[in-house]
Amino acid sequence: MAITKDYIRGLLGDLENDSVERTISTTNTDKFGQAICAFANDLPCNNHPGYLIIGAEDDGSLHPIHVTDELLKNIAGIRTDGNIQPQPSMTVQKLTFQEGDIVVVEVYPTKMPPVKYKGRIWVRIGPRKGVANEDDERRLYEKRVANIKTFDAMPCIGATVDDLDIAMFRQLYLPKAVPEDVLREDGRDVELQLQSLGFFDKRYGCPTYAGILFFGKQVERFLPGAYIQYVRFGGKGRESEVKSEYKFAGNLCEVLFRLDTFVDTSIINRRPVPVSALREKTLMDY
Repeated sequence: MAITKDYIRGLLGDLENDSVERTISTTNTDKFGQAICAFANDLPCNNHPGYLIIGAEDDGSLHPIHVTDELLKNIAGIRTDGNIQPQPSMTVQKLTFQEGDIVVVEVYPTKMPPVKYKGRIWVRIGPRKGVANEDDERRLYEKRVANIKTFDAMPCIGATVDDLDIAMFRQLYLPKAVPEDVLREDGRDVELQLQSLGFFDKRYGCPTYAGILFFGKQVERFLPGAYIQYVRFGGKGRESEVKSEYKFAGNLCEVLFRLDTFVDTSIINRRPVPVSALREKTLMDY
């Protein structure tokens, strides 16, 4: 969400809470770093950004400051000066009001808490910040574990539901994954159906990597190297001459079917061998 003056006015008019900190100082780097660290940890689990507003009094009134490029660079540099680990996601903006200029630092909650400033874990406790105690640290580490996902469950940012073969999902996969009577009563849209099976992430509005691998129309566009390669060598080592090679590209629903056919017709290599004058036996290489 873009930061607007009306939105900041609303934050200034509210009581200082666990999502907002106001200050008139432009040089107290430690205070800025602690606030950024606390917002990134998001101990209250607000799941929305926290705001450090530089140029505002505790009562919400503006106390305009002289905003220079150097000031903005110094505040933005707090993220990368090595004191905050791991680095949070944040933006720094100058806003001009009728009364004058202020600086707004928007800090996004991290998926990998706890975040530390100079070796200490800072958290928001209502309208104030403080050093985390043992229980706070435990909760933050639990959040980290809960946010860790396997690669296939992560959202494929940049992809959309149009990048999936929905007909394949509905006609080939769903009837095998879900009982027929359940499917008849399922009136949800396709995105919710995909999400329920781990192939879509509604929060980000995009398929997961599992969805791309299973039903993607152009899998290698999002996952270069996501294909299966068959190579036959003339000897027992990979330094031997290559006799034949074939690349199986596409989503898994397509590739697995083609692999079954390929193995059955090209690799197994069936041949009849006489056992007696009236009988023969079929031998296979594999």
